[in-house]
Amino acid sequence: MTFRLRAVRALVLLAGFYLMGVVLLAAMAVLDWLLVTRLFTARAAWFEGAVLTVTVLLAVAILRGMFAFLRAGRLRPVPHGVAVTPQDQPELWEQVCAAAEVTGERPPDELYLVAEVNAGVAEQSRLLGLLSGRRRMFLGLPLLAGLTVPRLRAVLAHEFGHYGNLDTRLGGVTMRGREAVLHTVEVFREGSTQLHYAIGALYIGYARMFLRTSQSVARHQELAADQVAARHAGRDATAAALRTLPVLDAAHTHYLEMYAAMGGPLGALPPVGEVHGGFRRLLAARTGERLAALSAGQRPPRPHRYDSHPPTAERIALIEELPADDRADGSADEPAALTLLHDPDRVFAALEARTLPHEAVRLRRMSWDDLVMARAVADAEGWSRPLRLAVARTLRSAAQVADGAAPARRGAPAEKVEDAELPGLEEVLDAFDRGLLWMEVADRIPKPTQAARLTGASARNFIRPRVYDGLAGMIHLRLAGTGHAAPDIAWSGQPGLTLPEAWEKDMDDALDAAVADTPDTAPLRALLAGTHRVSA
Repeated sequence: MTFRLRAVRALVLLAGFYLMGVVLLAAMAVLDWLLVTRLFTARAAWFEGAVLTVTVLLAVAILRGMFAFLRAGRLRPVPHGVAVTPQDQPELWEQVCAAAEVTGERPPDELYLVAEVNAGVAEQSRLLGLLSGRRRMFLGLPLLAGLTVPRLRAVLAHEFGHYGNLDTRLGGVTMRGREAVLHTVEVFREGSTQLHYAIGALYIGYARMFLRTSQSVARHQELAADQVAARHAGRDATAAALRTLPVLDAAHTHYLEMYAAMGGPLGALPPVGEVHGGFRRLLAARTGERLAALSAGQRPPRPHRYDSHPPTAERIALIEELPADDRADGSADEPAALTLLHDPDRVFAALEARTLPHEAVRLRRMSWDDLVMARAVADAEGWSRPLRLAVARTLRSAAQVADGAAPARRGAPAEKVEDAELPGLEEVLDAFDRGLLWMEVADRIPKPTQAARLTGASARNFIRPRVYDGLAGMIHLRLAGTGHAAPDIAWSGQPGLTLPEAWEKDMDDALDAAVADTPDTAPLRALLAGTHRVSA
């Protein structure tokens, strides 16, 4: 079957999706008319009333779905995007208009910058796109930060390619129809009554048939858009853009989790504009190999059974089969697409104002260095607290024995310890030297119920990492408090503290000795003594 015939078949099925509601409404109307005019009897009035009630409720559910189907192509407000006009960003608009022109399409009426690694074109469609309407484009600022200008051209041309292939016009209608069908199904799933679910099941069954039938058309559209991108931006730039997108997506996810959300537990935010703007600093500090490492080992997302996108590897292979066009991908000598923006700092700040929740206005702003230091101190306090509490309770129990009082029995609820009573680093090391670590302290460190039954070497090996982390946390607190640790944002690695050279070199071995089966705190005390001498 040719592509045109497949597209026509999908269009007929799409019309059937809407007509199904008309047929159901007509059938229920006929049934109600027969009940009222021909079959109504006083004896069965209760039954006929129940049937009329059910058909009315079903009609409401069907009408809701039909209106949702017709409204699926409407453009909605964009609360989480920054609208930019040709006067605001002429160079960016120039690239957008050039991509539209090469595909034979009109440029968008609106352009929004968003906080996603994504790009797209949406259209206010009428009759599922048979009649064109207002057009809107979305461009992710992280995308502009991570793509060169030639690769951005490829992405832009691909998006307009969905609309610009004259030989696949019905294919474009089919793709918009798929979106409308999915939107309608979601409306039924959000229904609040069993009747909504019952009608929804019927529509879902039809939707699955339509999506399965139209999938080849949708995939053909994606491949055709790739061809348009290659003609406009070059074969190599288009293939490079497809390779870069999953890497950028993984890097952006890493940035949001590791950097942008760093101040979450502290009730703090990075400087204005840096919640999203810091991503460009991470990209600038990492080579392509280090960026790719962020997505290495991750399984690609499992494709949906009705996904309209062919596998990325297949798309790249088809692009690379095109004849060479002597246009490089621009990875070495082309600027980042972010350079197309005038005053990107202002744009990042505006996007931040649109995307952050209203409560964020009350959060304090901190420089990256201050944020790293504050988070490192908070994390160190969290790591060290279980160990300090365990040592405090051990020392209290030992003092009770020395005074002749009965010590708290094992398994009894732990007594509350005030922060002022928590021991310092030297007190903890003294407790280790007295042999209390594995005899008393380890038993008082919280652990899962299953681990509580462990004994001997198994118990020590289970709890040893927690003791190690607790001791390391106390050391970080000591060095930060005495000014011997400096914050390191580490855009190319992991944010944290930079410790003195001696600590960076010998700290791990000293900690291993301190938490060994036979604790030896001498190496750690020697490092602390060296720090004291430097301070003096």
